[in-house]
Amino acid sequence: MISDAKQERKTVLIVEDEDNLLAPLTYSVEREGFRVVTATDGGEGLELAREESPSLVILDIMLPTMDGIQVCRILRSESDVPILMLTAKGEELDKVLGLEMGADDYMTKPFSMRELIARVKAMLRRAELSPSPTDGRDDGVITSNDLRIDVEARKVSLGGDSIKLKPKEFDLLALLAGHPGKAFTRDDILDSIWGGKDNIDRRTVDVHVRWIRQKLGEADGAPRRIITIRGHGYRFEG
Repeated sequence: MISDAKQERKTVLIVEDEDNLLAPLTYSVEREGFRVVTATDGGEGLELAREESPSLVILDIMLPTMDGIQVCRILRSESDVPILMLTAKGEELDKVLGLEMGADDYMTKPFSMRELIARVKAMLRRAELSPSPTDGRDDGVITSNDLRIDVEARKVSLGGDSIKLKPKEFDLLALLAGHPGKAFTRDDILDSIWGGKDNIDRRTVDVHVRWIRQKLGEADGAPRRIITIRGHGYRFEG
């Protein structure tokens, strides 16, 4: 199993068999201060992932010994490490399969190194903001007074009564409650929950917060767990 242990210097694993792409990829990622380990076939990449516990994996689809789809499927069954898949132009089916197997994002060759670095940083930022069942919580459960959030089972209860939340509502509540007292901007939340998609309006965050408050019985004027920070965003008061 891949360890979830955090490292002071983040490690990025690049699995790519094209030398003319692997070299500039390695240089660009290292230049941003990351430690880079590389593999040129799928089997080697999978073993390195298990040995190195990388913070992120850049994974090509077309690889010797084991293709990227297989590697992605196995990695996702063992870890929640962010996976950025690289696909050749026209491999639409492979893109879909990669995402279905658990990849977090993909880029189509050729691409600019500047965009790739931006994607890498955004994915790592989302991973840091996302609630983790092992991040200081007992058995993957977040509790705040009578509110209980089971991150692994994706269940929420209030005073012992089950609360039904939509997937994004759950993700948003778990994000905020998993970092009590931390102020999140709307962009932080969009980046973490919606993947920073440009076509998502910031007001979507406000709407989801309102829905969560209603389901937690926090009507207008009632004490609230999710606090609005005027002109900024939201924070959770535990």
